[in-house]
Amino acid sequence: MVQRIDVTGAEGVRLAAWQFREPVAEADPGPGVLLLHGLMGRASHWAGTAHWLGERRRVVALDQRGHGHSDRPPDGAAPHTALGREAFVADAEAAVEQLGLAPVTLIGHSMGALTAWQLAARRPDLVAALVICDMRASALGAASQREWEDWFHLWPLPFPTQDAARRWFGEDDPRVERPDPGRGAFFAEVMHEAADGWRPLFSRRQMLTARETWVHDAHWEELAQVRCPTLVVRGLDGELGRAEAQEMVRVLPAGRYAEIPDAGHYLHYDQPTAWRAVLEPFLDDIRAPAP
Repeated sequence: MVQRIDVTGAEGVRLAAWQFREPVAEADPGPGVLLLHGLMGRASHWAGTAHWLGERRRVVALDQRGHGHSDRPPDGAAPHTALGREAFVADAEAAVEQLGLAPVTLIGHSMGALTAWQLAARRPDLVAALVICDMRASALGAASQREWEDWFHLWPLPFPTQDAARRWFGEDDPRVERPDPGRGAFFAEVMHEAADGWRPLFSRRQMLTARETWVHDAHWEELAQVRCPTLVVRGLDGELGRAEAQEMVRVLPAGRYAEIPDAGHYLHYDQPTAWRAVLEPFLDDIRAPAP
């Protein structure tokens, strides 16, 4: 069972949060978990993870602003403020506080991981543990942003069917070097049926604006301020390189490292069993009482 709970984010933006099932052990539900998707994602991307996490924990996934069923920033709002880092972090903070999840375990993928560690650095009182899934701490730079803008122009919108979107992103997209079913599934899930075909739930312009606010900066300083136990997970073929991931673990005061073979950036789609195998022991370890 999935229950929608509305949260009021920064500047009054309405956010859709989704609680996945009641814990089986109702008397001891364990720590709260907040799942944060990446850029262009949505809360439902975490359904598989939430299914097993929810057996012993209270699990909530958030549609971040401009994504899924959450509102886009209001017309007239300054784009770099309404879609900037401060707004995303403030939204996550609001979700933790309004839903009573603290001390929370934050699990973030890509941009959602950046939001998670920025919140953990700024509000250590709210965060018990952190999982960073395939997100770099180094700056990506202007060239990366131009590549994304060019890529958006290649999208053959509208797609005639949702399955056509799945095939294009998983097989036909020029950025795909070999078939990537996880990538195809990820993007198919963020398409909705419009009058003329299947289109993304989000504004590509807003996605570029959101990305513009963090790709030019490195985020090592905030990472070093995270005091809670933190697991850095990368897919072997993902966007986070091994050397950088291991340096992130070194910088983190309580960092740990995990790597998933045969997985790309969308590793929780690519290898859900292996993803659980690295995530579950970490969560059980931080939950165990001190001797």
